[in-house]
Amino acid sequence: MKNRKLNRLKNYDYSQNGFYFVTLCTKNRIEYFGRIENGKMILNEFGEFAEKCWYEIPEHFPNVRLDEFVIMPNHIHGVIVIVQNVGNDVVGNKNFCSLPNWQTKLSRSLSSIIRGFKIGVTKYFRQKDNFEFAWQKSFYDKIIRDENELFNIRNYIRNNPLKWELEKDRDHIENFDL
Repeated sequence: MKNRKLNRLKNYDYSQNGFYFVTLCTKNRIEYFGRIENGKMILNEFGEFAEKCWYEIPEHFPNVRLDEFVIMPNHIHGVIVIVQNVGNDVVGNKNFCSLPNWQTKLSRSLSSIIRGFKIGVTKYFRQKDNFEFAWQKSFYDKIIRDENELFNIRNYIRNNPLKWELEKDRDHIENFDL
C-alpha cells in the first residue's frame, strides 16, 4: 500500500472551537459548478445546489457557523467556525440537503462536517442520469490562529474569482498565496 501523507495536524482536536479554512476540490479538477465571467463566479445548477448544501451545514451541525466562502468552477474555499462544544444533539447528515439518510450519528469534527457536505452534493449529482461526479480525496485545511490570518484568508476567498485566470489557482490549489 502506498504511503499516504497525513492531511491533518498530528494530535490536534479538529472538533474544538476555532476557525478553519478549508478547500474541497473536484476529482481531476473538473469544472462542475459553473464558470468565471468577468471576474465573477456564475453558478450553474450544480453550483447552486452545492451553495444550498453549504448554507445548510449549520442545520446539521449546530456547533458550526459559516464565514466567508466561494464556490469556484472546480473547488470550494470556505471558513468554517466551530463555536461551542455541544452534547449528542448533532443532527449530522440526516437528510442533508433534503436527500435520504445515509448516516445519522457523526462526530463533531471538521472531517465529519466536510464528509457530510461532500456526500450531500455527491448524491444530488448522482441522481442525474448517468452523471459521474467525484470529489478529490480528503480536503485541504488550515487552522486560523489569529485575526490577521483570518483577514488575509477572507480577502483571498473574496478575490479568488478575480484570480481564476492564474494557472496557479486553477491547477495547483495547494500553492495558496495567503
